[in-house]
Amino acid sequence: MQSLYGSFSSISDPEHWSPPLRSGGHRGRYLWTDAYGVINLLTMHREYTRAGGDDPGDDRYLVLARRLVETVHDVLGRTRDGERRLPGATDNNPMGGGLRIGKTDERGSDGDGQYHHYLTIWMFALNRMSMASGDPTFNRQAVALAKAIHPRFFVDRAAAQPRMVWKMAIDLSAPLVSSEGNLDPIDGYVVFRLLQAAAMKAGDGEVLTEEIADYKRVMDRKGEHFVSSDPLDLGMTLWTAHWFSEKETWAANLAGRCFEQIYNLFEINRYLERNIKFRLAFREFGTCMGIQCQSLQTTEKDRAVDLKVYADAIITAWDPYMDLSISAGLTPEDLRPITRVMYASALIPGAFRNGYLGEEPKPIEAK
Repeated sequence: MQSLYGSFSSISDPEHWSPPLRSGGHRGRYLWTDAYGVINLLTMHREYTRAGGDDPGDDRYLVLARRLVETVHDVLGRTRDGERRLPGATDNNPMGGGLRIGKTDERGSDGDGQYHHYLTIWMFALNRMSMASGDPTFNRQAVALAKAIHPRFFVDRAAAQPRMVWKMAIDLSAPLVSSEGNLDPIDGYVVFRLLQAAAMKAGDGEVLTEEIADYKRVMDRKGEHFVSSDPLDLGMTLWTAHWFSEKETWAANLAGRCFEQIYNLFEINRYLERNIKFRLAFREFGTCMGIQCQSLQTTEKDRAVDLKVYADAIITAWDPYMDLSISAGLTPEDLRPITRVMYASALIPGAFRNGYLGEEPKPIEAK
């Protein structure tokens, strides 16, 4: 974390900290990397508190997480020149225009825009900020972001079987990639339910009922969720499922199929025996996180714990290469920030886990 955000112990005034421009994106910020950065800082805050740090009143990591949130909103919530908020956003509703990915190129197939799965992980980070700080403002920001972006990613939203698009333009005016993301409907269904549960606890009511029902219709249309053999997609699917795998049949079944795919990938196909030069560390760290989050659930817990051997093997394989002087030669420069921040999350998933920050508000079923 310090290789991205600087020495935390040397920050004399966390309230006025400016995050270094090291997240690998446009104007120094990249939404996915910084979402993980926020969540990792919340983990550090919780671990410091649990360990009875030198100063029990020192909440520097919580303050730094808030400052990172504010910086991301100020950069990625504005146009690329930084002069205006994104269309739809106002001073009273800064999330009304969504958030840019932060890609370095403005245009092209891999240029800047808005990804649904980046936006949902940022909403989750804001939700965790509310959990850690006790301040419902952050969850309200997440709900505002959810309401702003949701209809833009749907086609025939009012139909019985709507579908989604994967990538939108910076201003949310048109799709840049019209295909449907594999994880997007489930991400939305789970994260929006977490946001609504927190909103209800804060007295804000059932704020996302219609949006949650939209995701449920897409899930019903698609049927049994496709479980990818890509390590990152596989790990994030398992992480998403772990929020409900002990309570709801669809999530328990999905977690079980993720277990089978992990076994197929790492045992039968012997993925870990491939030359490390032809693998991407951050994608495998996603698998680690999914396994470790699920291993703490009671549903099929023994089976998940057995699979933790693969998470441990991934960490063991990559650990020697995480020294900056070595990883620089193995990891492409543009992937180093995301690799390092996800390495931290793979080591200690912390605030990514159900219940880590305290008792979770109870989500209601989709109507």
